[in-house]
Amino acid sequence: MDNNTLVIIGGDAAGMSAASKVRREQPDRKIIVFEKSDYTSYSACGIPYFISGTVKTADELIRRSPQEFRSKYKIDVRTMHLVLQVDTDNKQIKVLDKNNNIEFWQPYDQLLIATGGKPYCPEHIAGYDAVNVFGVSTLKSGINIENYIEEHTPQKAVIIGGGYIGLEMAEALLIRGLHVTLVNRQEQVMNTLDTDMGAIISEAMRKLGVNLLLKEELKGFTIVNNKATAVITDKQSIETDMVIFGMGSSPNTAFLEGSKIELGIKKAIKVNGEMKTNIPNVWAAGDCTETLNLVSKQQIYVALGTIANKTGLVAGSSIAGVSANFPGAAGTAVCKICSYEVARTGLQEKELKRLNIEYITTVIESKTRANYYPGAKDITVKLLAEKNSGRLLGGQIIGEEGAAKRIDVLAVAVTHNLTLQNIIDLDLSYAPPFSPVWDPVQTAARSLIKKV
Repeated sequence: MDNNTLVIIGGDAAGMSAASKVRREQPDRKIIVFEKSDYTSYSACGIPYFISGTVKTADELIRRSPQEFRSKYKIDVRTMHLVLQVDTDNKQIKVLDKNNNIEFWQPYDQLLIATGGKPYCPEHIAGYDAVNVFGVSTLKSGINIENYIEEHTPQKAVIIGGGYIGLEMAEALLIRGLHVTLVNRQEQVMNTLDTDMGAIISEAMRKLGVNLLLKEELKGFTIVNNKATAVITDKQSIETDMVIFGMGSSPNTAFLEGSKIELGIKKAIKVNGEMKTNIPNVWAAGDCTETLNLVSKQQIYVALGTIANKTGLVAGSSIAGVSANFPGAAGTAVCKICSYEVARTGLQEKELKRLNIEYITTVIESKTRANYYPGAKDITVKLLAEKNSGRLLGGQIIGEEGAAKRIDVLAVAVTHNLTLQNIIDLDLSYAPPFSPVWDPVQTAARSLIKKV
């Protein structure tokens, strides 16, 4: 097997995690990686912090360069190579060398697809590709935004979408001194939170100076000389100097049409626990794949760096013949906008209703430290539990410094089917600089257990 050619499509988190694992297990294996951009193994999650200036240079977001992979790890990384087609019958892929505008077929013995996600942009709306309209998904896109701000000094920005990227980009642009308008078609921002918790974030954003427009939908742009000068919604026209799409992402799998590789939810690639597809010798990992939700036991699509790295490692292990399994995820995620921290795990109320699961819920307010200790900040915790058993089904947290990472306790509880009583019984740490004597997640559990 060591002499077989492994071809990997995509050179970021999942692809390079897999390549590195295979190289460790099989030092002489031929590994070729095709990456459509100039960069490999970078932190896409760090892009908003590069744009804000918190991270000073784009190079700081790069874990390993293509040159390092080639020279140190003997991984044949070929940047600026876009894969156009996968032919599983003949075990080959069609590749475009973007620098030389040459197409060629590359045979493989084993194939890993790690093409990630792409920012959702409404391509049916004219102007989505204007020079000042940006998605945020690749390091190149982040560099393009930074260069545009430096060269054109925009004063006003409109962000379309109120998810993680929308909030993080709002923070970045506020820090850069822009007037920020955020348009969101939902009732509140953060659709991965319940509406009552999303309302807290919406109000916080207004306090920060964001012009927040809720229940409003993008309809088009006013375009002048290939620049968007205004965003047109179903309610108004908003003047702008630049536009950021924060409408979520979708799997980058359009090139797989005709490949016989099975796709599932949102056209993400179906895989098993070893990250194998339905086609022999073809694996997939990262933001282009489905993920099993550990609570609902249903397949979901979620684009998170944690899952990309884990699934890449599992895929690399499986390709190298090492036993490994990715069990799924609880959908745990955190984000920050200025001083406010947001976190969630497990299921939301709308998901529990759709699954016909009887549940109970509570929302409590507490402090991140002992009330008397300087710097204690507000924290709001929402828990959802199964009505009869008290098993934790989901949790959401909003607060200031020290709030968000408490979600990890709830993520462990959700993953291992712990009950509210189990959470209350946990021997969590306590000292006044770090928490009240009853941590807020346990206070919430004590409140909700009364309804079991």
